[in-house]
Amino acid sequence: MLDILERIDPASDRIDLLVGLVDCLRPRHRWVWQKPDDPAQAVRTLTQLLKGNPAQAWALRHYITVLLEKRRHTSLYSDIGILSNDGFVTELKRRITYRFLPPALNDLYLSDALNQVLYAENDYEWIRAVPNADWMELFDVIADAPPPLDRIGGPAPPDRARYVTVMGILDAIRTLSCRICALGLEPRLVHSYSEIEHFDSPFLMQNIEVNHYLDEYARYLDGKTSGPEPARHLLVMLDQCEEVVLKIRRGAQSTGTSVALTYLLVALQQSIDRLHKLLYLVDVSGELPSAPGVDLDAVADSVATHEGVVASDRRLAAIALAEELIEAHNTKYQVRGLMRDNVDLLARNVTENASRTGEHYVADTRRALRQMFVAAAGAGFIVGFMAMFKIMLGYLRTAPLVEAFLFSMNYSLGFILIYVLHFTVATKQPAMTAQHIAASLQQADNGRGLNVDSLAILVNKVFRTQIVAVLGNVVLAFPVAWAIAVGYKAISGQHMVDPAKAHHLLADIDPFHGPALFYAAIAGVWLFVAGLISGYYDNKALYTRMGQRVRQLRGLRRLMGEARLGRFAEYVEDNLGGLMGNFFFGFMLGMTGTIGYLLGLPLDIRHVTFSTANFATSLVGLDYRMSTEAMVNAAAGVALIGAVNLVVSFGLALWVAMRARKVRFKRGILLLQALGRHLLTSPVDFFLGPKDLPVSIETSAAPRIDQRSELIVREPK
Repeated sequence: MLDILERIDPASDRIDLLVGLVDCLRPRHRWVWQKPDDPAQAVRTLTQLLKGNPAQAWALRHYITVLLEKRRHTSLYSDIGILSNDGFVTELKRRITYRFLPPALNDLYLSDALNQVLYAENDYEWIRAVPNADWMELFDVIADAPPPLDRIGGPAPPDRARYVTVMGILDAIRTLSCRICALGLEPRLVHSYSEIEHFDSPFLMQNIEVNHYLDEYARYLDGKTSGPEPARHLLVMLDQCEEVVLKIRRGAQSTGTSVALTYLLVALQQSIDRLHKLLYLVDVSGELPSAPGVDLDAVADSVATHEGVVASDRRLAAIALAEELIEAHNTKYQVRGLMRDNVDLLARNVTENASRTGEHYVADTRRALRQMFVAAAGAGFIVGFMAMFKIMLGYLRTAPLVEAFLFSMNYSLGFILIYVLHFTVATKQPAMTAQHIAASLQQADNGRGLNVDSLAILVNKVFRTQIVAVLGNVVLAFPVAWAIAVGYKAISGQHMVDPAKAHHLLADIDPFHGPALFYAAIAGVWLFVAGLISGYYDNKALYTRMGQRVRQLRGLRRLMGEARLGRFAEYVEDNLGGLMGNFFFGFMLGMTGTIGYLLGLPLDIRHVTFSTANFATSLVGLDYRMSTEAMVNAAAGVALIGAVNLVVSFGLALWVAMRARKVRFKRGILLLQALGRHLLTSPVDFFLGPKDLPVSIETSAAPRIDQRSELIVREPK
């Protein structure tokens, strides 16, 4: 460290000496069992060295001033940490490409110089680990260093580095303002918030205010005025811009969103936040509110005057911005940050539709449970035929991909028929109810506290509703499949499956001697994915105004007529998510086994309702010659496959929904205790639900079958 300080040339603009000095501060890599270097101690050591040798401190100050003067600052403050205007897909491809082959650096820009100095991806970690007081002490030693008496030629003006930095920040403010104005007038944003066309756009007005503020600031720097006008009007415009962004985000929950709109909103919010921080740093009036993340009261404890408090507050804000820029610089090619900022916000809006649908998968009363059972039994009836069709399609002995396509269409068309008839496949419930529970967690966290008892009641409703739905599927799937197998034998004179095929079907659902439970987990994953697909297409139907687009099809209008086309368009917009979710779910089930066969991987699916139907078919195919052990083994396989289907799909859906809403629930023990109290207090209601409501209440909140969600809802009239 001392050797580098001695070699510093005050007039040089070479970056290598600064790179070497920062290398001395950077903690060295050590073995995991050794104590790592303390970066704060390295900073304190450098501070003490500069205090002991003012000439080296002055040389370092002059050297840094030259580095700042020779490079352009604007891109550092206006680009680093803010998404580009290229769009999500282009930005994602750029980051992936630059991870393997970084772009060429241009030493003309300060942002590229930062890339040379802080080249390690974890540099921001040790920089944040150094206390702010140590950084400020080091900066004070460098900034206050006097020039040596024998120095030939006058030193750089004491405030030259500050002046250069302020000019770069002012240029960045203008750039950010223009960018905010352009983003605020994007057609996607105007499409989502058409009210902005009826009054002066705050995005346009803030640019006018910024230009006025910068003109006044230039007059102040030229000495023509005592100070620029406060930025109060500009801050009002920025607040209005943030309000528009917030309204669009809220509206996206009911009108849908897209990746492009989400990316635009994230970039817009980042630009507004950065503009706020830069305005605070260059403000000289002292009237702007305190910088985010800076405790002004804590600063006031050690500073007597208001001017000192504001100055210290601004210095802490400068350090916070520097740390933010360094972290953004170190992580600018990471894909994870891009996905976190965009996909989480998109996932929240996508899962919001599933959350609202999830409300309809919760039966409140015994009457609602009976209707749920009937809807699930209807699905079990259809699945019995679907299982028969799958067995018959297997006898065609077609090519693997053709067979997979036929299986997929059997699943897809069958699930779509179940959906259209408003029946219920029990295993599709968890992906929807998990979103509803996550939304309830968020609503509780927004209040004063989480009501664990209310959450326990909701979880209990979800539990018994799903159990009843599974029973409805199984209770009718078994006799229907049995009746089909018996009828086939009576008509054709031979069994639909021979003993070898029957034993194969039983082995497929054996939970103890085969991978049946692993395959059931794969089916649970596809159930979860199907829930996301449903939410995605529901969101897409809202965002793209699918109903209106269908109504505009002249060919369909001539074919169906105006009234029928209107009803069809409304049906498509309300049910697109359910239809597409069932369609893709069928393809995922039908293709998994064939893809596993082609790749040589142990991939297949096990679904509780189809396993039940196959059990019944095998029982007939073996002429009921099954041991008690085999019967118990098959029954256990059906039960465990159903449990794995439900647990995996529910767990994944709940995890994604909570992550999208940034909800962290850490009171699992309290929830279990509340469920236990409810079970001990009312065991009958725990499993069967409360009795039906009085007639006077039922008439005002009558349950009905919702066409869109295929399940029971309670809707006040």
